[in-house]
Amino acid sequence: MMKNNKIIKIGGMALLLSLFLFSCSDVLDQAPDGKISLADVFNDDEKTAAYLNSCYLYIPAEGHTYFFWMRGPVDWSDEAWDTDAEAESWITSGLLYNGNVSAASHFNTSWAENGNGNYWVRMWTGIRKCTVFLDNIETAKVKDENNRSRWKAEAHLLRAYYYMFLLKFFGCPLPIERTAYSYTDDFSTTERSSYYDVVKFIIEDCDAALASPHLPWRITSNAEGYRFTKAVAEAIKSRMSLYAASPLYNDGQNHWEEAYQISKNALENLKKNGYELYDKVNFPSWKDNPDVHLPNDAAKLFNEYFCNNMGFETNPTDKETIYQTSAGQDWINTEGIGAVMGYKSGSCPSQEIVDCFETVDGQPILDLAKPYVDEVTHLQPNYNPANTLYDPQDPYANRDPRFYASIYYNGSKRTCFWIFDETSESVENYPANKGYRTRIIATWAGEPQTGRHPTTRKATRTGYFLRKFLHPNSGQEVVTAAHAKAKVMRLGEIYLNLAEAAAEANHLEEAYEAVNTIRRRVDMPPLPAGLSKEQLVLRIRNERRVELAFEAHRYFDVRRWHKPDETLETTDRWITAAYVTRNLDGSYTYNRGPVSKERLCYQNKFLKFPIPLNDVNIMLALTGENWQNPGW
Repeated sequence: MMKNNKIIKIGGMALLLSLFLFSCSDVLDQAPDGKISLADVFNDDEKTAAYLNSCYLYIPAEGHTYFFWMRGPVDWSDEAWDTDAEAESWITSGLLYNGNVSAASHFNTSWAENGNGNYWVRMWTGIRKCTVFLDNIETAKVKDENNRSRWKAEAHLLRAYYYMFLLKFFGCPLPIERTAYSYTDDFSTTERSSYYDVVKFIIEDCDAALASPHLPWRITSNAEGYRFTKAVAEAIKSRMSLYAASPLYNDGQNHWEEAYQISKNALENLKKNGYELYDKVNFPSWKDNPDVHLPNDAAKLFNEYFCNNMGFETNPTDKETIYQTSAGQDWINTEGIGAVMGYKSGSCPSQEIVDCFETVDGQPILDLAKPYVDEVTHLQPNYNPANTLYDPQDPYANRDPRFYASIYYNGSKRTCFWIFDETSESVENYPANKGYRTRIIATWAGEPQTGRHPTTRKATRTGYFLRKFLHPNSGQEVVTAAHAKAKVMRLGEIYLNLAEAAAEANHLEEAYEAVNTIRRRVDMPPLPAGLSKEQLVLRIRNERRVELAFEAHRYFDVRRWHKPDETLETTDRWITAAYVTRNLDGSYTYNRGPVSKERLCYQNKFLKFPIPLNDVNIMLALTGENWQNPGW
């Protein structure tokens, strides 16, 4: 752990514990001053369990629970535009879009809503607590040796998870903490290890967890919900080995073969232990419900998967999800189509992400090697000449089923309770009274409820609304039973990690098989044979954009694919929207234009988060070294 006085005070002082791991007690026995010593904690089975439970408290919820109900990295990438950026410019998206952030004033530096935010301090606090636990668990008084083995494995995994978050967001050399530091240590000699070495340490922790015969592959009871498993260990190894091999972090070294082997083994182990892609429609509320308004079973299964939770049971319907957090996903009041509840639309998908969904024949819409003639503003698409199905004036026909499952577009339909009477300006839907009914989603500028608007919160900024995590009929009078949570690790990602690493390591046949497995489950044709390595990598990267859209991967992917001296100008500077015009004859004309002004968070420094200024100053005073990331 970084030897930082602030962090040590948070994580290393005598503990006042009130949360338990699988215990019926309400409070820990405490001394009159309200404190107990670490020796007391690890001299008692229940208190030892409770300490491990406290190690779980720093897991970021992710999903839709970033401050003010938004999606964080999704809205800060080229996937989406946050409708709060104009209405509430003091919130993170507005600050970032306007370039009004610094190392002293950034998403990372202050509050943590649902554990999302303040990552530098929170992750180091979690790391220290895990390390203290690992330092003491071997000699702790534990009634069941099976528990000792499992708890130790979980602590290793939690430490790996927190290190993973630090590397994802900050991307810088970090100290490796194998044993906990004390107040009397000499912090002036603190050394930071390279990105690659920290990833190796993460993998070491994961392997330690995997070695435990008592850590399960899957959680099978609600009482143990959200505990870590061996599947989490494999997912962390796969993700972080991919990151370590990527241009932003590899220090000029080629680690692709290593990343390939790790992801290959991870996928094999996960499949062998019961993990598989979600590949069919399971629930009548999708399969037999015409009000879902999805064109085929492939679109239905994809939408259904994200609108329902993984089950903590031996034979769950969802065998794909590796880990979900407690963060809620389906809240129509703050995301989706804002007019349903009259408040806000949240994350509006960009024209850039819409451009990524192929037509049903498997042809990309754009030339992936150079998708836009004007590479910065994106106003002139560089269309793929081999695509004969795509019509720019009928742009939503014949698209990948995942497009329909993920995005509401002009002409979509939604059946739910609408809280307003239609007015004559809403030509497609007038007349109609408020209530449970089917409404056409018209996104042309001037449509008063669902049209594109530059500042209105309930409107769309981009001509699109997010659908992927939204139950098809949720609204004021339909409370969905699912209350879907954020699925932050799933088997689909592991397939794509393997595909990318295999292609980069010249195992092209295996790369094809991995990516085509993802495509088969939604009835998309396989990638064409005979692609060069460079062409295959481009197709796999595009597949990640489509399959993992709005799951907070794109923000990190686009950064790790850049070199350390590059900027994000071609991806993040300008975000575009569908400019839809309704003609007098009822037809539509489609153009594209900027959502708003340029985003001022594309410069080189935005490849990584800044370390909070206060912490940088502390380490500068202690070590004489500036730990800050470049540009901050």
